[in-house]
Amino acid sequence: MQASVDIAADAEAVYELITHLPTMCDVAAETTAMKWVQGDTAVPGAKFKGTNKAGTKSWSTACTVTDAEPGRVFAFDVRSAVIPVAHWRYDISSTGDGTCRVTESTWDRRPGWFKVPAGWATGVKDRKSANAEHIALTLQRLKERAESR
Repeated sequence: MQASVDIAADAEAVYELITHLPTMCDVAAETTAMKWVQGDTAVPGAKFKGTNKAGTKSWSTACTVTDAEPGRVFAFDVRSAVIPVAHWRYDISSTGDGTCRVTESTWDRRPGWFKVPAGWATGVKDRKSANAEHIALTLQRLKERAESR
């Protein structure tokens, strides 16, 4: 699942926003906190903790950066304890004249048996629909943030 947005800002500047955890926490739909736990910058292998909330439910995830190319791509794997949950990716391409296009993508990596208990724990039964809404909102907020700089 993915969506894209054109942003009137330089690809490098947008990449900096995406990889700055406090900023991403502000623009991401479910996220309430993000903190580096191994390393302190976006490089492959760096790890961060994500804290999320939906309604009255909250949960944490362990995230590992898989790709980090300034101005081009930022991606990470998400786990709940030892269980794979998702892969998130932000592809950034310059579109000319100091503008860029950002494509946010996600892949659900949960094992089938984990989907029902994950829905109970997070309060989100339909993760596919929720993620589609969250991507649209995150991209809208990212665009607003980048263009107001």
